[in-house]
Amino acid sequence: MRSKPLIELENVTFTYPGVEVPVLTDVTLSINEGDFTAIIGGNGSGKSTLCKTFNGLIPQFYVGEFEGRVIANGLLAEDQTVAQLSKNIGYVYQDFDNQLLRPTVIDDVCFTPLNYGLQDHKERGEWALKVTGLEDLRDEFIWQLSGGQKHLLALAGALAMKPKILVIDEPIAQLDPQHAKRIYDILRNLNIEYGMTIIVIEHHTEFIANYCREVILMDKGRVLWKKTTKEALSRVAELMKHQIYPPQVTQAAQRLGIDMGKDDLYPTTLDEAITHFTQQAPSYKELRKHEPLHEEVKLRHQPIIQFQEVSLQYRTLKKTVKHALTDINISCYEGDLITLVGNNGAGKSSLIKLITGIMRPSQGDVLIQGINTRKATPEKLSDFVSYVYQKPEEMFIDDSVRKDIEYYLKARKVQDYEVLVEKLLEDFSLVDIQHQDGRLLSGGQQRRASLAIGAAMNPSIILLDEPTANLDIATKKHMVHMLNKLRKHVKLVIVATHDMQLVSEWANRVIVMNQGRIMCDGDKHTVFGNNVLMEQAGLVPPQILQLSQRLKMEVPCHTVEEFITIWDQEGANLERSIEYT
Repeated sequence: MRSKPLIELENVTFTYPGVEVPVLTDVTLSINEGDFTAIIGGNGSGKSTLCKTFNGLIPQFYVGEFEGRVIANGLLAEDQTVAQLSKNIGYVYQDFDNQLLRPTVIDDVCFTPLNYGLQDHKERGEWALKVTGLEDLRDEFIWQLSGGQKHLLALAGALAMKPKILVIDEPIAQLDPQHAKRIYDILRNLNIEYGMTIIVIEHHTEFIANYCREVILMDKGRVLWKKTTKEALSRVAELMKHQIYPPQVTQAAQRLGIDMGKDDLYPTTLDEAITHFTQQAPSYKELRKHEPLHEEVKLRHQPIIQFQEVSLQYRTLKKTVKHALTDINISCYEGDLITLVGNNGAGKSSLIKLITGIMRPSQGDVLIQGINTRKATPEKLSDFVSYVYQKPEEMFIDDSVRKDIEYYLKARKVQDYEVLVEKLLEDFSLVDIQHQDGRLLSGGQQRRASLAIGAAMNPSIILLDEPTANLDIATKKHMVHMLNKLRKHVKLVIVATHDMQLVSEWANRVIVMNQGRIMCDGDKHTVFGNNVLMEQAGLVPPQILQLSQRLKMEVPCHTVEEFITIWDQEGANLERSIEYT
């Protein structure tokens, strides 16, 4: 028996005020009760706008020209208030920080059911914390949480109403890989055990393959199709045309021309790919023994950054001592492309803030180009260090991208600053949008603009916090290209990230952190080759690397291109046993 539709859109068109082109155009769509649906599309395709029609935010809160009908949970949305619709439609927004309203975790999670006058609001809050694994943080203050913990709290706040429909915009954008898996496990449990209809806006197709049952593709405000997940992700050429990257194993199978098998469907999960590639393997010659390809060791000069026996503690409002960093000893050199990785709360952001001078060590010393941060203000350190925030919109203070890039240069009275501005606009592909307000740009455009603003300060060191968060994979790849361009403007780049593909494709040095300590300082081969380290630090290798390891290929493949090259030219001795666990 087919489930009934919970969300129905009929010929919906919506145009924001002052904009000529509709952001949604003639959308007709239905989502059934109990579905687990992913909505995909490039940045600016209309995904978030579409979902905001479900709970009446469009057109009741975000006004504009609206046509068509939306029926949510059997009710005509235009006849209901946002508050009425929200009783059964939970929503976790991309800017989830704005959903956190109360000082402590338990107060915040109980806030919505309390305001609806529900007598069991405390029980609902406790249940939501348990479901999301936040019960141990119930009495913590919001400002003490990491970005990932705040994201989980926003989810818990939406769950406290026990809605029939849960919409999440980028559910894992700021989570480490293990916590990302945990949140999708939570969503699967809500879908199966509680019958909750789950709708995610997602760029990570590997999670879509493992958890979702159907996929909706959007482009330029239109719904192009809705298909089962397997069928959707097998349409590799069409997805790539729309700047959407299927799972790495699917890309590899398609590019190698591997037989698609039954129903013309490619493998979309790691386990499927292992079976698929094993069955399709030709009789290869023995692969020549290779040593992993490490970066050439360069002559080290005087370090640009030095951490000497550095620890950082602070007292909470409850007078307890929080140990953010312990016994940090590292040196960073010109030419380093460093990624800081580790689970949420590992200490990555604290380490970055010590470099900027925003925070000072409790013990030990931090030296920036020989200057002790204890003896310099953040303003002085900004002559050498530029910090690009996790939320790029926080870097926009004027009404155009060009003015934002010029701001620091004008304030410091830099001679002939216009020449540098023109070069930055060209290098970061901003010429065509230089006169637009940065706050109104797409996520990818904002990231590029924030990089240009950081580079305009002409620093020796640039620090970036999650530069690929909330970006579709195509924009991420462009962002990697932009990061490489930074090398022309600075001596040292340090990136705090959960994006393991970024680590594989870009970094020449990986610093792994856990509970405020440095667990490993090496290259990607050292880090990804240590399974115990990966587990302890909450990391998961890129899918294509896992495939090459599970197939027992002699050379670990960190990118799809590496896998294809080895498979095509030399292959692997796949006659021997394959490790499935």
